[in-house]
Order: sequence, then structure tokens, then C-alpha cells
Amino acid sequence: MIQGKVIKYGDNIDTDVIIPARYLNTSDPAELAKHCMEDLDKSFAARVQPGDIIAAGRNFGCGSSREHAPIALKASGISLVIAETFARIFYRNAINIGLPILECPEASRAVADGDQVRVDLNTGRIENLTSGSIYQAEAFPDFMQDIIGSGGLIDYVRGRMGQR
Repeated sequence: MIQGKVIKYGDNIDTDVIIPARYLNTSDPAELAKHCMEDLDKSFAARVQPGDIIAAGRNFGCGSSREHAPIALKASGISLVIAETFARIFYRNAINIGLPILECPEASRAVADGDQVRVDLNTGRIENLTSGSIYQAEAFPDFMQDIIGSGGLIDYVRGRMGQR
């Protein structure tokens, strides 16, 4: 279960906005988090709190295939991204690093900046605690939930290898 405050953005939030190219000379998550979203939202790094949730429109994470983008979001404290749709490479990169994401057009359009939202990743149920509205996203299959729950693909594989 994830619960947090919504930070709301629109359509076509690309990886260059999530983490500007001028910061790609580091792979340190804490350093990336300091600059996350700064070209779109100068206040993001100062106001984001651990557990916050991003809600966005269509095509979140479009642009380049940089893994730095979901790493920066996760390191900044974002616990989940809900969007109408995701760019496929961002979708894959987010799962690979253990950042939960859900596609739910109804929720992504209806929630507002500052709303409190609770999400059950096992069922895909999204509850807007501020408005009382409930939305349904498609839950990930068990194996993908295991990857996310392990903290990402590398930790998932390490865990599976240790079981053998």
C-alpha cells in the first residue's frame, strides 16, 4: 500500500525535463534528486516529500532512454507515478529500478495537486482520500510486483540466485 500527496503535471513530460542532460555526468541518485524536474518546476526538489506521488497525463517519460530519469524520481522520494500512459522505455526503466508506476487515465485526469491518494499495488485500486473518489488501474502481474517489491530487477535477480 502506498499513500502520499499528489504532485500534478501534464502531458508529454520527457526525460530531459525529469532530469536535464547537464546532470548526466553523475549516476549518484542523491545528486540526481537535487535536480529532478528543475527545468519544469523549480520548487519540486524543495517541496517533494518521501512518499509523494506524481500524477501526469499522456506519454510520461517520453524522449531519450536514460535510466537517470526514474532513478532521479525515486531518489527524490516519489513512491509512485500514475499517468494516463507512459513512454515504453520509461515504463521498462521504472520497473527495472523498482519505481512503481500505474496507467489509469481516469485517476490521472481527476486527481489534483495536493490531493492525498492511497494506492493498493496488489489490486490497482486508487483512492483519492481528498475527494473520496475511487479508480481502478490494472495491477501488475505477480512477477512484476516481485521485481518492484525487490527494489528493481537487479535486486530481484540477486534474490532469486541466492535462493538456488
